[in-house]
Amino acid sequence: MRLDKYLKVSRIIKRRTIANEVCDAKKVSVNGKIARASYDVKVGDVIEIQMGANVLKARVLSVSEHATKADASGMYQIEK
Repeated sequence: MRLDKYLKVSRIIKRRTIANEVCDAKKVSVNGKIARASYDVKVGDVIEIQMGANVLKARVLSVSEHATKADASGMYQIEK
């Protein structure tokens, strides 16, 4: 699944267009490397998103095309 779609489906970012813009601005890295919106997300990847002074780090636990609001939080684990 594309990175921008994963961020939207998992509800880390609310809209896919915003996820795409964040990737284009080089604010997203996967496994320590800057990632484009078209990056293919796999289980075990660590996604880092820079939002101002804050950095959100999440490990991918599952990848699915559709997720309900209740299931979305189970798709990733926040790391410190």
